[in-house]
Amino acid sequence: MNNSSNPFPEVFGSSTESSDLLWRYVQAMSPETVSQLSKPTSPDVLQVMERNVIGLLGGLPSEHFEVEITTSREHLGRLLASAMISGYFLRNAEQRMAFEKSLLASETYTSDAD
Repeated sequence: MNNSSNPFPEVFGSSTESSDLLWRYVQAMSPETVSQLSKPTSPDVLQVMERNVIGLLGGLPSEHFEVEITTSREHLGRLLASAMISGYFLRNAEQRMAFEKSLLASETYTSDAD
């Protein structure tokens, strides 16, 4: 596969078929979908994601240190991918927890009605 099919090969590493497919998939998303996927729905998920990124970058408090981070595009892309995967995992866990709470409430309601 040639590099002309991947407009940003330096961002996604080598031009492989899977990265090309992922890039095309992301490009095909509507702006509304990207916006919705980019925003955590709960403060808890946002806080966990922030702690994850801080843990990956290092946790020096910025109020006491002038922190400057330098990296390559490849490593920044990997950090972004890691944050996205963590976000998807946390969102799925949040949805599952809400579903289980709903199910328990439904079971409690049903048993109280008997």
